[in-house]
Amino acid sequence: MKPGIHPPYGPVVFRDRAAGYAFLTRSTATSDKTVEWEDGNTYPVIDVEISSASHPFYTGTARVLDTAGRVERFERRYGKRGGGR
Repeated sequence: MKPGIHPPYGPVVFRDRAAGYAFLTRSTATSDKTVEWEDGNTYPVIDVEISSASHPFYTGTARVLDTAGRVERFERRYGKRGGGR
């Protein structure tokens, strides 16, 4: 890697305020806001709208879409597509 062209890579806290969940990781993202972490150190904090603690896929509340029914409904409404196109 070329020295001096990459942003600093350091510890950052990502906080999901909706779920009340935060985790400490390393990132090049920075923030002016800080938070005192469980280890007593102060780290920059980035608030996110969604994380694995609140995303429907990870929490098990995701809905399964009926894609076959949608295709059939579309074909009934608009007809099947011709084979020559």
